[in-house]
Amino acid sequence: MGGTAEPTARRPFAPFTTALALSCACAAASATSAAAADLPTRAAGVDWYTGASQQAVDDSWAVAVDGSTSVTSNSSAFGAVTVTAAPNGSPTQDGLRVRVDAIGGTYSYPGRSVATRVTGYQQEGALQAGYEWVWKDAALAGFIGFNVRSNQLSVPDPGNPVVGTGVGLKVAGNFYATPTDRTMVSAYGSYSTKFNAYYSRLRVGYMLADGVYVGPEVLFLGDDFFRQYRIGAHLTGVRFGPVQMSVAAGYVQDRVQGSGYYSSIEARSTF
Repeated sequence: MGGTAEPTARRPFAPFTTALALSCACAAASATSAAAADLPTRAAGVDWYTGASQQAVDDSWAVAVDGSTSVTSNSSAFGAVTVTAAPNGSPTQDGLRVRVDAIGGTYSYPGRSVATRVTGYQQEGALQAGYEWVWKDAALAGFIGFNVRSNQLSVPDPGNPVVGTGVGLKVAGNFYATPTDRTMVSAYGSYSTKFNAYYSRLRVGYMLADGVYVGPEVLFLGDDFFRQYRIGAHLTGVRFGPVQMSVAAGYVQDRVQGSGYYSSIEARSTF
């Protein structure tokens, strides 16, 4: 079915994903921000969703807002917003983190059980708390909380068990590192007990210009109804004033919809 958002993109906004699996995304996915050639000693915050580090040590902000949108040729479109805060200290140092996610989107697929095309509508919100460890060249964070997810269909489909509204336990983790002064690696994954929804994304990049990375990405997402993987390329770290951007595009393979293409745009700002 498909889109992207755990989503998520330093803390994802979550990628978001597509259809029935977006519950895990926020950001990828999620999960896009500017990156630096070197992480500053002990204070190099990184953007978990986009896999990019900050260009300078900046302790003046306490809240990060990430947004993303993703569409696929397989008839899905999703958007996600994630707000991450460091309630008891600087977000560029070890400490507690609080994250709030919101996801919404639509998708359609051929309903084999009802002999017609089915359109689905999904909304999700999540609240998580966690801890992040920040080193000179890497950062690792883990989160746990709950999500509320709603999936509605245009017509009843007995073949699709992912319908209704409910609450699930949600866990997530993200990792970022700069193995060399011109390369970066970022990873994000999440799982929710509601519909057994999962989302994961891995990005690697090579720095083309100061703070701008290009490289491949791979994503796996799914739930009790669909499974999907994506292989593509990303450009991460483009700045427009205070906003950091990332774009990605590639190939998608979906259990229900078959093959297609996806594209995503991500943005981040701090306050």
